[in-house]
Amino acid sequence: MYSIYHFWKHIVHNKASFSRVGNLAQFEFDADMLSCENIGIFPDLAIKLNKDRSIFTGGELIELKDSKTYVVSSFNSTIPTRKKSIHKIIPSEQSTIYLQMKIAGDDVFSLEDRDVYYLVRGQKKGKQKICLVYGGFFETISTKDLISQSFGQVLDEKLAGTNVSDELKEQLRAIFSEQGDFSRVRNVKKASVKLRFRILTEVKPEGNILDSKQYPEILDDSINFLVPYYSEKEKADALEKMKIVMGKDAMNAFHIFSLKHPLNGWFVVFQAKL
Repeated sequence: MYSIYHFWKHIVHNKASFSRVGNLAQFEFDADMLSCENIGIFPDLAIKLNKDRSIFTGGELIELKDSKTYVVSSFNSTIPTRKKSIHKIIPSEQSTIYLQMKIAGDDVFSLEDRDVYYLVRGQKKGKQKICLVYGGFFETISTKDLISQSFGQVLDEKLAGTNVSDELKEQLRAIFSEQGDFSRVRNVKKASVKLRFRILTEVKPEGNILDSKQYPEILDDSINFLVPYYSEKEKADALEKMKIVMGKDAMNAFHIFSLKHPLNGWFVVFQAKL
């Protein structure tokens, strides 16, 4: 039985290693719970699926984000998200990710929408903060809306003072709303080069979990697991899952509290000292 909670248990039990590794890719993750590991390609890690999914589904996708400052490092090419369709990261059954997952024993397409988590580390003046955080901390509006509205700002700047109707502008915004439209290589006749646009995503203060002013509760030299909840029932469910994985007595080792995201509700935080 594996899940993001079991992944958390592993990194907490081996938290001393964070002070020794130069980058997160050097951390010795538990290979037994992983269905794939491809550092530098989304997802960096994926957790195995469970056959019995009554409590834990497994299958979570994990991206590593390492920084030498207290600013979450930029997201290159892949916009941070809550969930990801497995079909969008596996283009064919010959892909490396698919083959790794099959070898690991996963029925790969039996769980289409996968929860996405980010293992974030920041370092500053000999201190560090480590956060395993759900993708909803960064995706406060849909990826489609983010791209569409960003492109809309370009349209507004370029078409200011023209007679182009708002209706036409809205149609153009809708056309440019899918990340895949930008990521494909474009081949232009008579050009000796091909062109591909890449999206670079950077966190604002509201999304910077490492920011001591924005989130003073996230202490120096601490390791934190942030799980979203939208009702007291969901919060209780997160606490119960942690008890199942860690054991009731081990829960006393955590400082457990709620953290308010200014744009996206509440998260329950499990915090331990490094």
